[in-house]
Amino acid sequence: MAAFTAADVKNLREKTGAGMMDAKKALEASNGDIEAAVDALRAKGLATAAKKSSRTAAEGLVGVAVEGTRGVAVEVNSETDFVAKNDKFQDFVRKVTEVALAQGSDDVEALKGAAYPDGGTVADKLTDNVATIGENQQIRRLKHVSVSDGVVVPYMHNAAAPNLGKIGVLVALESTADKGALEALGKQLAMHIAAAFPQALDADGLDAEVIERERKVAAEKAAESGKPAEVQAKMVDGAIAKFAKENALLSQVFVMDNKTPISEVVAKAGKEAGAPITLKDYVRFQLGEGIEKEETDFAAEVAAAVKG
Repeated sequence: MAAFTAADVKNLREKTGAGMMDAKKALEASNGDIEAAVDALRAKGLATAAKKSSRTAAEGLVGVAVEGTRGVAVEVNSETDFVAKNDKFQDFVRKVTEVALAQGSDDVEALKGAAYPDGGTVADKLTDNVATIGENQQIRRLKHVSVSDGVVVPYMHNAAAPNLGKIGVLVALESTADKGALEALGKQLAMHIAAAFPQALDADGLDAEVIERERKVAAEKAAESGKPAEVQAKMVDGAIAKFAKENALLSQVFVMDNKTPISEVVAKAGKEAGAPITLKDYVRFQLGEGIEKEETDFAAEVAAAVKG
């Protein structure tokens, strides 16, 4: 009978950041002695992940994968751009993206619990990478897109390796049109998305908090004009309409001709292909987007060492 419980395994993992199997093996070897297990994991270099997990990870790679009418984009962060060039890290991001595609869920924790191709779980492999590569790494987010009939087109801007890079895009086009024509359109739209950074597919999809923030800014500007209240209200509405037009993908002006709305580009392509085309969904993941890059514990440690 085991000299430890599931709670002991959980406790050891929280203390060390080690993977599930490594924690269990350490407890078995120490006959349930938590502190001895901690020392054993530290000796093997598997207890370093917990400390490193407090460091800011804003570099890394975005991976994309497509199979048939399904696609997924995954962002995996590291602390430095140097790690993104590491073959071991690139292999991890590539395999995790493939696991995510097969799993079909957008839940990061579910992905971490999925089986990793080389054994153990994705979380176990992530912990092992942190210990061996020597930097904090995190699976930050993922998103799937799919169509019932049509294509999902991947595009990678600033690619570090095939389907790995800093800006990953997926375009989902629903249509019975020729797949070659759809692929060509999807590639053009993907390049537009990478460059134009839409915030939603259409105006209705824009974040309500973002719209409210824009409305407050517009209201302040309108108030400064000193114009009547009803004129100010129209100024605010106009500013919001302009913001929505510029940030919703379907109403954005196509970057390749700087005049045609994306909705019209898609409609025209459908007429030329002889079948309606619907831009159903898209993904645009830019590495580190939205992560506040503060001074990390590691940087503070280095600064203290230099001063000392």
